[in-house]
Amino acid sequence: MSAAGPARVPEGYDPHAFEPFAVTVDLAVCTVRDGALHILLIRRGEEPYKGEWALPGGFVLPRESAGQAARRELAEETGLPDEVVAGLHLEQLRTYSDPDRDPRMRVVSVAYTALVPDLPEPHGGGDAAHAQWVPFGAYAGLAFDHERIVADARDRIGAKFEYTCLATAFCPPEFTLGELQQVYETVWGTALDRPNFRRKVLATPGFVEQVAGAARLTGGRGKPAALYRAGAATALHPPLLRPEGRPS
Repeated sequence: MSAAGPARVPEGYDPHAFEPFAVTVDLAVCTVRDGALHILLIRRGEEPYKGEWALPGGFVLPRESAGQAARRELAEETGLPDEVVAGLHLEQLRTYSDPDRDPRMRVVSVAYTALVPDLPEPHGGGDAAHAQWVPFGAYAGLAFDHERIVADARDRIGAKFEYTCLATAFCPPEFTLGELQQVYETVWGTALDRPNFRRKVLATPGFVEQVAGAARLTGGRGKPAALYRAGAATALHPPLLRPEGRPS
């Protein structure tokens, strides 16, 4: 079977028959620092919502994909190094299309979320006056419908921690099981039983692998803790479920 040729525009088709609208991207980039879950926010340097906190993002240009626009806007508005932005695992969260979500015009936004280890402090650029890691909830409000996007991102992250190995994305390249447990406790908002957590992690094939001969002092009088790195697995079998009856 031969490949299909170029698509042809139907005769008489009017591209102006529908009201035009813009497509944007928004990025909910999360990390754990100082024992708390943080979100990367920018101070808007332009109207609308000038001076208010918002997620990094912006308009998709005519000749780029939403994914390309997401990385470009993140680099422009936060000043994070190009190699850091290029290496991020961006996961599409959902599309936000309420007609009145942007006062300028009809705007449909494709939102992405990313989980990262603790990165250097960002700085503003482009139409962002300032960029900063901010603890979840430590802001009076966010521009547009970004509070809804942030809430959806946290729900997605919490759920994926049960069935995937994404929690290791919040850890440095080498980490202790105690540090991994702290990530789970921070995101889920609940304490976990240390021996039970350790047993489940080590019993899950490919979740983590021990770094031979490496250890780290973690305080107290105990012996240095063994160091681990992320394993090759991407899914958890069986899942590591949140304790029942506890807040997430």
